[in-house]
Amino acid sequence: MASPAADIGLIGLAVMGENLVLNMESRGYTVAVFNRTTSVVDKFVGGRGKGKKLVGARSVKELVASLKKPRKVMMMVKAGAAVDAVMAEVLPLLEPGDILIDGGNTHFPDTARRAKAAAEKGVLYVGTGVSGGEEGALKGPSIMPGGDPKAWPAVKPIFQAIAAKAKDTDGREAPCCDWVGPEGAGHFVKMVHNGIEYGDIQLICESYHLLNELCGLSPAELEQVFARWNKGVLDSYLIEITADIFGYEDPETGKPMVDLILDTAGQKGTGKWTVDAATDTGTPLTLIAEAVFARCVSALKAEREAASKLLAGPSVQKVTDRDQFVNDVEMALYASKIVSYAQGYALMAAQAKASNWELNNGGIALMWRGGCIIRSAFLGKIKAAFDADPKLVNLMVAPYFAGELGRAQHGWRRVVAAGVASGIPLPAMSSALAYYDGYRTARLPANLLQAQRDYFGAHTYERTDRPRGQFFHTNWTGEGGTTSSTTYNV
Repeated sequence: MASPAADIGLIGLAVMGENLVLNMESRGYTVAVFNRTTSVVDKFVGGRGKGKKLVGARSVKELVASLKKPRKVMMMVKAGAAVDAVMAEVLPLLEPGDILIDGGNTHFPDTARRAKAAAEKGVLYVGTGVSGGEEGALKGPSIMPGGDPKAWPAVKPIFQAIAAKAKDTDGREAPCCDWVGPEGAGHFVKMVHNGIEYGDIQLICESYHLLNELCGLSPAELEQVFARWNKGVLDSYLIEITADIFGYEDPETGKPMVDLILDTAGQKGTGKWTVDAATDTGTPLTLIAEAVFARCVSALKAEREAASKLLAGPSVQKVTDRDQFVNDVEMALYASKIVSYAQGYALMAAQAKASNWELNNGGIALMWRGGCIIRSAFLGKIKAAFDADPKLVNLMVAPYFAGELGRAQHGWRRVVAAGVASGIPLPAMSSALAYYDGYRTARLPANLLQAQRDYFGAHTYERTDRPRGQFFHTNWTGEGGTTSSTTYNV
């Protein structure tokens, strides 16, 4: 038998897997490939991969046998049972020191569980987030690896070679890939990335709704607005592609394609997982939660159409100064986007504390500057904020972002008020403003909330005139006695 020739093996030749293979091969690596439907292997090796340094395997055993030691096997299969099935097939073929990588959108607790199972055999497990879609996978994605740190020296050269590159503060190009942390930290950070993506997309959609309804801007005019925004503080991949979308015409009808697409949105689960993690850690992830639920509302198309004929609302009040309103919407979108990132980073801090992880917040911002869906110009400002204060409790209170929120808030408030007055739903933008106002309010009405809880359930409360940590109960009706409930946080 010939000597093992491949530097890494990849299982799962769907869109992301196929393009990652071509990316690796273009960087000088020989890649062994396998897909459960073996005809897919033949088609790929004889098609897009023809003449390239690829090893087509007909079985998992053949793939593992073709790899140089320590063997590195990357799974690019659907999250859930499929990963467990492939792992069960691969793991018995690996030896201590070999590396098994899950590059899919896996729920981070599953990665932690699988890492323990692999460690029992001496196999080093890596759970890595990969963001950038089809183009990113081929030309350079953002890669967020975590798991057994002993695996990092072996996978680092490959991952950093294929990752997107972004200019660092010193002008040099840096790979959008670095080690994130242990267990499921890599997949957790990718999950938060996707949560922020949900928020960004919803905010852009609400901005479109406002400009279309209150200003009457056509898709052609919206293309110009978003293209201009992409040259300012909103400079980002999502704003760039939104401008392109508004400018695209259906080849069959000549009409703007955006006007022909049904207004029902789907999701794949990472947004839900992000909200679940927020409730588990008690982190107010209000904007991202509203973005997730906005997709759920959009899916109720038939119900919404019926309700539109039954439920009353205000008539749309067209704006009189279109230029001013466009500028206000830009500021509302910008300020809300800052809140989206602030909430995402707050969730990462809470999970890091709960899991005893050390996350490099500035480094994560650098990983998101290129290749990924949420890449934007102001990620450099996030890195600078955490460089200046590594213990920063909330991105909104960093001097730069506090100043930007103060500058943007007047337009932000005008836009939310105009939307409410005209009955335009702004779940993400308005919740972002409510979070901002809640966070900057020294005294909230939760004192009444605690009184109510104590009244009906003897849940106790703290007092403003006593030290924190002391809990009290009042016999509000004179009939409740002195017994109180224990205190707890959910």
